Amino acid sequence: MTEQHLLDVFPPQETADPAKPLLLRGGQSKLLCATLDPTDLKLLRVNPALAQLCDLPEQGEDLAQQLIHLFDLCPKTMMPDLHALRQRYVLPLILRDVVAIAPQDWRLWDEPQILTLESPHYSEPRHIQSWFRWEQLQAERIDPNYDELAHLDLHEPAHLSQGALEARIAWDNYRITGELLWEGIDITPQETLRRLTYTLMDLGPRILAPEHLGALGAGVRSLFQAETLLIFTLKGEQGQRLCLHNGESQPLPALPLRDLEDSPVLRALQAKRVWNVPDLAIDAPTVFETDLLAQGCRSLLLIPIHGAVEGIGPGLGVVVLGGAYAHQYDQLDASYAEQLIPPLRLALQPLPQTKLARVHPAVEWRFLQEAERRAAGLPPERIVLRNLYPMYGMSDIRGSSQERNRAIQADLLAQFNLALGVLDRVYGEQDVAFLAQLRLDLEAYRDRLAADIQTEDEVTAFDYLVTEIHPYFDYFAQVSPGARQAIALYRQACDNPHHCIYTARDRYDQAIQTITKTLRNCWDQWQTRMQGILPHYCDTEVTDGIDHMLYVGSDIEPRFSPFHLHSLRYEQLRALCDCARTCLQPAPEAEIPLFVTHLVLVQNITVDIFHDETTERVFDVMGTRDTRYEIVKKRIDKALDATSGDGCAVADRITQPGMVTLVYSTEAEWREYRHYVRYLQREGWISTDVVMGEVEPLQGITGLKFARLTVLAVEE
Repeated sequence: MTEQHLLDVFPPQETADPAKPLLLRGGQSKLLCATLDPTDLKLLRVNPALAQLCDLPEQGEDLAQQLIHLFDLCPKTMMPDLHALRQRYVLPLILRDVVAIAPQDWRLWDEPQILTLESPHYSEPRHIQSWFRWEQLQAERIDPNYDELAHLDLHEPAHLSQGALEARIAWDNYRITGELLWEGIDITPQETLRRLTYTLMDLGPRILAPEHLGALGAGVRSLFQAETLLIFTLKGEQGQRLCLHNGESQPLPALPLRDLEDSPVLRALQAKRVWNVPDLAIDAPTVFETDLLAQGCRSLLLIPIHGAVEGIGPGLGVVVLGGAYAHQYDQLDASYAEQLIPPLRLALQPLPQTKLARVHPAVEWRFLQEAERRAAGLPPERIVLRNLYPMYGMSDIRGSSQERNRAIQADLLAQFNLALGVLDRVYGEQDVAFLAQLRLDLEAYRDRLAADIQTEDEVTAFDYLVTEIHPYFDYFAQVSPGARQAIALYRQACDNPHHCIYTARDRYDQAIQTITKTLRNCWDQWQTRMQGILPHYCDTEVTDGIDHMLYVGSDIEPRFSPFHLHSLRYEQLRALCDCARTCLQPAPEAEIPLFVTHLVLVQNITVDIFHDETTERVFDVMGTRDTRYEIVKKRIDKALDATSGDGCAVADRITQPGMVTLVYSTEAEWREYRHYVRYLQREGWISTDVVMGEVEPLQGITGLKFARLTVLAVEE
């Protein structure tokens, strides 16, 4: 700033003369200033900045004639309580000037107030951060003989309570002399941004409900002067548009993604940053922009709300702000938009199919905390939760892969036999060498499938029929009525959404779904009870069975204690015993007998977990110390009993149907869980037979031990 600019804001040295006004002068300062009558806050003088903002006369004589008070500039619905404000600020004056006590921890004169002032130059009120400078005023008693504080020992801290003193002061007996200085700074954009951020975080996905849309639209339009507000999302191969206007949401026709190849919305997603389109009249490459231009938009500000995903994929979103003028948005607008990205992501959540769409309630506070930090302009910080105890458990359907292979084999053999039936009917009518060779190939393929099924056969065998046999069906149907009947039978068997015989696989799918649904319902009921003991993080994955990963510790819930840890560990075992009970006997209607095994992985060493924004997982473990547990998790389900293989061709697995297996590393871990085993026996969950053993070394992991518990059925 040049010397000339400084003189415009600050008065020359000679204005320090007490006879001259306290008010700062100058036409270029952004500081709003006024001198006030301390009794009723009547305006005595104002500086040019305040005069221009509120359209006030700068001359003191004109102000005096109009009898304008500071709070007259506030909207009637936002007018502060003058009486309460005066009491709050005058009390320190009385203590300082009359009682000769100045409490050191009272900083009332330094505390800013947010006032809302009306301005004829703006369509909405302005938010002003302001300070009342009472230090240069003087307080005196009107009747010096009346001392309402005489009986109090004001040197006692208990008697200096602000509330108690305000109730005792005889306010009418004090006179305040001097001129009160008021200073203010217009923080309307920052305050609007703060309020909009808190609205988004408080309402979350409810922000799109009709009763809340108005708050979102009003905040965005006030901050960015936006005439148009759209939410654009990519769903599959289409761009979806949701227009927010006057508190209502209106879906617009979807646009094919191929027609948006050069659109700025895709540029914003690819760049993963706020994108400014200065003038749509010269930059409207797709129908998306030309539609907006036709509606009166000349400039755009694009806010990517899920641009952290690599490339362009389903579910990505952009908040589109449209301005009525070319070059309406600048770097300051972009800065505000950047700060809105985290709360917009939390509120709009355009990726409901991912794990991040619903953050677990036990850790939701930490994600909101980080969103608030970023909204305040602070740099991003990795979300890390430290010193957590991991608790992993699984209920696995034994032999599910083999059963599915058998189902695939049965369906393919049935379809190949029907195809052979077609060729037999045709060959009976036409003795053609090519047809004979075609039949021999088909028969050889079927015999290979009957002997051994491979993983890829589900796809390759069907492709063989489609490419080698199906093309001839139209001709074969002309050969004879018998051939037409065989082809009709083949096509009828394949008349389903899979376009192939899917009978055995459908029975298998139904059996798996029945078991997993039963397991999930049972586990969810226990998980609700466990959250009641102490909130903790739980991630449940459903495949052929269910896996659960729990993390518990003070970084998630400050009330955490060893009692909560032991209670949750015991409750986890009870939950798996209950899951095992539900699967002890296959359902009478089940056509495929499937059995379920259950396992708990014990570890008494804490781990640290963190959220990686570049992946779909909510949390990953940190460091080599913590990854050992993750490695064991991935390999333990197929682990073998090291002692069962002695003298035998094949070792047994450590998990067995109808049992719960505990896997641990140290004797200290087993001592703790031995108590839990005794409790389970006393409650009637398990039998007294406990099989102990060692786990065969896994790749990179040795020294694991196990204890296998036999779950008892419920007594009739």
